[in-house]
Amino acid sequence: MTVSRTICLGFLAVISLGALLLMMPFSSSSGTWIDPLVALFTSTSAVCVTGLSVVDVGTYFSFWGQLFVAILVQVGGLGYMTATTFLLLLIGARFSLRDKVAIQQALDRTGIQGSAQVLRSIIATTLIFELTGVFLLLAVFVRDYGFYQGLWYAIFHSINSWNNAGFSLFKDNFIGYQSSVVLNLTVTGLIIFGGIGYQVIMEMYLWLRDRILRKTHCIIFSLNFKVATSTTLILLILGTVAFFLIEQKNPDTFGSMDLKTKILAAWFQSVTPRTAGFNTIDFGKMTTAGLFITIAFMFIGASPGGTGGGIKTTTLGVLTTCTKAILQGNEEAVLYERKIPLSLILKAVGVFIGSLATVIIATILISLTDTNFNFIQILFEVVSAFATVGLSTGITASVSAAAKLVLIVTMYVGRVGVLLLMSALLGDPRPSKIRYPEENLLVG
Repeated sequence: MTVSRTICLGFLAVISLGALLLMMPFSSSSGTWIDPLVALFTSTSAVCVTGLSVVDVGTYFSFWGQLFVAILVQVGGLGYMTATTFLLLLIGARFSLRDKVAIQQALDRTGIQGSAQVLRSIIATTLIFELTGVFLLLAVFVRDYGFYQGLWYAIFHSINSWNNAGFSLFKDNFIGYQSSVVLNLTVTGLIIFGGIGYQVIMEMYLWLRDRILRKTHCIIFSLNFKVATSTTLILLILGTVAFFLIEQKNPDTFGSMDLKTKILAAWFQSVTPRTAGFNTIDFGKMTTAGLFITIAFMFIGASPGGTGGGIKTTTLGVLTTCTKAILQGNEEAVLYERKIPLSLILKAVGVFIGSLATVIIATILISLTDTNFNFIQILFEVVSAFATVGLSTGITASVSAAAKLVLIVTMYVGRVGVLLLMSALLGDPRPSKIRYPEENLLVG
């Protein structure tokens, strides 16, 4: 039982428990047993912080069912190892070397030192941001639904926003609030900070602390911080401009909005594909160009150590740098005056190829089972599932049972990660003293 197998089986255990709880009559608004496939799909989507749903969560599930969904999203966002090891901390248990290695792999850290302190920081950061989100969203929901229902709406959507899930208690998601500045900025802010990674947030906090205290030696940002923040900023700006220009004349999306609402909608739609499935427009009515841009953004996803999915912004940064180095005739990939090690380049290539293969296989399988949907709809649904986004063109509830099972597997693979899953299946690599001769071949 390797660490990677522990993590993968842990997610399966949480998904199974969640499905069992969601099947119960008290989880249904009608008081009857829930279809096992619906419960399994919803549980997988929640634990994998995806947000895809085959039913309307706000009306199909009772308060208890919605509460279970929120808890599963919280556990899935923190990660199985983070949640379980934090429970060990609460009962005063000591960390073994195996626990520290598991946390390192689950959080994609470079070392195993200070694991307990890292976990405390993650939980504290999560609580601070989610409580701030609840407080801000109260001003929006209490006015429309009263205090108690508005409070629950604020809690549910704050948890889903921070953990980059896309479950909403409204039938039209956030389309009814597309002109609300408070909701748009609060939800997108939680999504960005939740998906950018805990390490980036902690470095930002330490830098601000040093500046406020006027320390002579401020923290030096890591390469991970520089790549994650710069790539995220570039994608957000490009996405906002692209959606604004492409969709502004589409009468079914931006066409009937005023300028302020168009800007808010363009900003919101540039944030949510990376990787939270909230929306303030109907994605089923977007132009093909808009859908394709969304697919590209979903595939890229968030940053390592965050609550989002996709191949990650740092992977894109490494691959882009390697491409630039080849085009310039350089033999080394250099990023922010730092040489990228070969092992990291190989890992980035492996993540990209493995992710692309997963998307291609899932798309082919659903295309064979559901021939009534066009290619762009199926590809959009598959990438949304793999990147744990949760956006949909509206076909999730209409796909066949076989397609739902394919999406369930795709969400699981996207959450645990292609490399971690392969490590769990194949086992840890064995060291070898064999070295093979080098030989060139034609490429490109």
